[in-house]
Parts: sequence; structure tokens; C-alpha cells
Amino acid sequence: MEGWNKISASLSSIDFSASANRFSKGFNSSIQATKERLGTVAPEEITELPQEYRDLEAQVDALKAAHLALLKITTVYETEAYDYPVAVNESIAELSTSIGVGINNFASSNLKGTNLPSPTPIAAPPQVHKTLPHALGRSATTAANVIKATTTGGDKLGKALGLYADGWEKIASARVEHDIAVRDNFLHPWQQTLATSINVAIKARQAVRSSRLELDAAKQTLKNASPAKQEQARLEVENAEDDLVQKTEVAITLMKTVLENPEPLKNLNELAKAQLAYFSAAAESLNSIQGEVEELSVAAEGEYSPATIEVPLH
Repeated sequence: MEGWNKISASLSSIDFSASANRFSKGFNSSIQATKERLGTVAPEEITELPQEYRDLEAQVDALKAAHLALLKITTVYETEAYDYPVAVNESIAELSTSIGVGINNFASSNLKGTNLPSPTPIAAPPQVHKTLPHALGRSATTAANVIKATTTGGDKLGKALGLYADGWEKIASARVEHDIAVRDNFLHPWQQTLATSINVAIKARQAVRSSRLELDAAKQTLKNASPAKQEQARLEVENAEDDLVQKTEVAITLMKTVLENPEPLKNLNELAKAQLAYFSAAAESLNSIQGEVEELSVAAEGEYSPATIEVPLH
């Protein structure tokens, strides 16, 4: 009995008339939206929103589209290997190695004190950067070592490959700094603007649309109301009008705030600044090594004297 009394008390605290009213409004709004979508509502029966609101709406849509357009490409900076074509193949091989090392070390730790042979622990291979600049530096170093291992007297090609490798190691370091700067100062803030302020303004517009549908549905109800229900229907229209005005003002304020926010411009400047720093470092490094490699190339051409091969005549 006590439990029933608690339930009764809880039920008595619920305003069923308010809940029913909200449900009715939502139902009428859905019907209104469906009619508009099907084109069965005359244009003059659809409440027109202020021109200022519609202009701001178009501008916010353009701002969102601009953010999405740039994010479509720049999100590649979230992954280090965006310019490294063999990253997938190497990742598969590294995963296989990692699993093998894990199994071996697990066995090494768990077979101690048993009659089974315990394998020697294996150190995991060092992680390497998967970028094109790092890969170029590593491949040039390998090529230089191969040449130097079979040549005496400091072969010019081996020396040139060493210089090329050193140059790309500097570029690779600049590339890592570039990616960190782009992610921290452009990409993440750019995504944050889209996820917060722009979406908040769009949600405010959705509230305006819902309010406008409620108003137009209330107007239809008033239009078809019986004399006994005319006064109540008129009050519903007035309340809906006040609600629409309030929500429209809020949406206008939020949209203006988004459009006047200087953050996207600052973010774009940070992107350009990071790219300029990276490409300047790359140009400086390549300019330095190219001059030295050219000297070695000219010297090699001056020393080159192709052997003459005589072909016997039959």
C-alpha cells in the first residue's frame, strides 16, 4: 500500500495537460512539415522569416562548407604516413614482427620454472618515421653505404649519396615539426570551430524552424477552430509568435558571433606559416646539397673518358 501511495504521489506531480499539449504541438508540427514537403501548403501560409536571418543563414552555410572543404584534404595530417606509399605494406610486416616478439617474450616470462625450454627475450625493433623525407634519407644512406663498401678512394657517387641523405634528414626533421604545427595550430582548432560554434548556430536555426512550424500549425488550427475554441487557438498563435521571435533573435545573435569570429583566419594563417617554414627549410637544404652534388658531377664528367671498343670485322 505504501508503494502505491508513492506511485500515486509521483503521478500527481506530473502535469499531464502540459505533456499532452507538448505532444499535440509536436504532432501538429510534424503534419505541417509533411504538408510543406509535399507542396500542399500555399506559400502565403508559410511564415516568412526576416531577410537578415535568411542572409545570415546562407553565410553560415557557406562557412560550414568552407570548413568541410578544407578538412576533406587537411585531415591527412592526422596520419604521419600521408605521403609514404609503402606504409601499409610495412605496417603489416611490422604487425607480424610485433606479434612474434610478443609471443616470444610472453613465453620467456611464463615458462620460467617449468620443464619446457624458455626462449630468450627479444627486443622490439625500433620505431621509424613513415614519411617520404625520412624514407628518402634512409634509402640514400643505404645506397651510399653499399657504394662505399665496395669502393676505395672515396667514390664520388658514394659521397654524393651521403650528402643527399644528410640533406633529407634535415628535411625530415622539418617535416615532423610541420605536421605537429599543422595539427595543433590549424587542424584541431578548425575542427573545433566546426564542432562547436558553427554547429551551435545550426542547432539554433533548427529551433527556429521547429518554432516556425509550430506557429504555422497553430494558425491552421485557429483557421479551422470552432467558435468555442477560437479564443484558446488565438492564444496558442500569440504564444507561438512570441516564441518564434525569441528564437529568431537568439539564432541571429549566434550566427553573427560565428561569422565575426576571427579564429578561422588565425588558423588558416598558422597553416600557411607552418607550410612556409617547412618548404623554406626543404629549399635551403636541397639548395645546399645540390650545389655540392653538382660540383662532384662536373668533376666526374671531367675525369670521364669512355673506353673505345673495337668491333672485329668479318
